Amino acid sequence: MVEKRNYHSYGFKLRGDQQERVAGIHSIGKEYRANEVYEWDGMKRSENGRVIFQYTLGGKGAIRIGEQTFSLKKGDAFLVQLPSDHCYYLPDDSSHWEFIYITLYGQEAIHYYHTLTERHGHLLTLPTDARPIKQIYHSLERIQTKGIHHSYEASGHAYTFLMECMQYFEHEQRKGSKLPLAVAKAIKYMETHYQEDLSLNDIVSVSGLSKYHFTRLFHKAVNDTPIKYLTKIRMNQALDLLKNRDLSIEEVASAVGYTNGNYFSKVFKSVLDVTPSEYRNSQSYMPIDQLFLD
Repeated sequence: MVEKRNYHSYGFKLRGDQQERVAGIHSIGKEYRANEVYEWDGMKRSENGRVIFQYTLGGKGAIRIGEQTFSLKKGDAFLVQLPSDHCYYLPDDSSHWEFIYITLYGQEAIHYYHTLTERHGHLLTLPTDARPIKQIYHSLERIQTKGIHHSYEASGHAYTFLMECMQYFEHEQRKGSKLPLAVAKAIKYMETHYQEDLSLNDIVSVSGLSKYHFTRLFHKAVNDTPIKYLTKIRMNQALDLLKNRDLSIEEVASAVGYTNGNYFSKVFKSVLDVTPSEYRNSQSYMPIDQLFLD
């Protein structure tokens, strides 16, 4: 028999319009369902404008989205909106379903729901130590020990969960996956030959693929074009070289692969909003060692 002491669900109805403008928690919990009728139809519920994230810890559940039905095992999650054509339930062939969930609302919650589902779908897979899962546990621990007593605190937990999801699915999951060999070769080539006058054809030739196939594969792997990736490498090298005032702007440009100083300055300004000379000479710009670009 399962000890029910550690399974709780919490609902919130707190004052504060920032919850509608940004994000708020409607409910959150950890549940264990076994040998019972457990079914939620997304077209028959009254909680309109809500976003549900539910993550399977053990056992097996199921969800129907439109005309397709999917089994949910440990590590599987779903992300759905209310109302929508879905139904999640404990299937007949499952002895139990253990899960954690969080239901959000607010304009930003809806915005990021659409962003995530358009890019990654309604069904997601995460390890138990992924940041979004840790955030749900953190919020539950906070609720169980100290409670959440005002809407700003609830909004903070809701928005943090959304950002943890975006960080995980847009960056950490991508970074954790092994780069295709062709992409890895191209990145290594750019990192060692950035000071040369490289063209896209030069980069493609290292990959061994056609230009069309390579550019699609590269963008899928690193969420960037090869030329923009090369530009990031060059700009970070330029920042370091600009510290040496004995080098002219033309010399810095040449050292990072630009044959024309004016074009280098144009690219530099498009990235940092200032020209290389302005960056070097103005005391209002704090010098940095590495620039992070998206």
